[in-house]
Amino acid sequence: MMISFFDQFMSPTLLGLPLIILAIIFPLMLFPKPSVLWINNRLITLQSWFMMNFTKQLFSPINLQGQKWALVLTTLMVFLISMNLLGLLPYTFTPTTQLSMNMALAIPMWLSTVILGLRNQPTISMGHLLPEGTPTILIPPLIIIETISLFIRPIALGVRLTANLTAGHLLIQLIATAAFTLLPLMPTIAMLTTLILLMLTLLEVAVAMIQAYVFVLLVTLYLQENT
Repeated sequence: MMISFFDQFMSPTLLGLPLIILAIIFPLMLFPKPSVLWINNRLITLQSWFMMNFTKQLFSPINLQGQKWALVLTTLMVFLISMNLLGLLPYTFTPTTQLSMNMALAIPMWLSTVILGLRNQPTISMGHLLPEGTPTILIPPLIIIETISLFIRPIALGVRLTANLTAGHLLIQLIATAAFTLLPLMPTIAMLTTLILLMLTLLEVAVAMIQAYVFVLLVTLYLQENT
C-alpha cells in the first residue's frame, strides 16, 4: 500500500501519547552549557562565538531599549535551528512543519512588539498606518491597507517557515522515492538521482538555518519600528 508523502509531517505517537514534546526538548539537551573553566573546549567556544556574532549583527541598529530582547531572540534562534535540523535526521519528526507551532511562536512575538510600541511611543506607532504627505482622498483606504498588512505579519511569519520546510522535506522524499524505484531498472540514473538527493540535502541544511535566521530577523525589524 502506498504511504502518503504527508505522513512524515504527522506527530509520532507512542502508546497513544504524542512525542512532539520529547522532540522539542531533545535538541536543546545537545547544546553544552558554558563551564567555569578559563579555557573551554572547542564546541563551547564555537557556540559562544556564533551566539555573540549573531546577537551583535541583529541588535547593532536597535536602541538600548530594544536590546533587552537579545536573550529572548537569541534563544529563539537556537531553538528554531535545532527544530529545523531535527527533521533532516532519519526516523525523526520536524515540529516546525506544524503551522500551529509556528503561529504559536509568531503571534506572541509580533503582538509583544506592537504592544511595546503602543505603550512607549503611541504617536509614532500609529503614524506607521499613514505615511506623511498622503493625499486626503487616499487616507481612508491607505489606513485600511496598512492595518491589514500589520495583522498579516504574524501569519506571514508562521506560513513562511512552515511552507519552506514542508516543501524541502517533500522534495527530498520525492527524489528519494524516485531513486529507490529506478535502482533495479536504471542503476546509472538512480546513482545520478542519489547525487542530486545528497546535494539537495545540503541545500536543505542551509535552508533550515536561513529560515530560522529570517524568522528572528523579521521579529527584530518589527521591534526596531516600535522602540
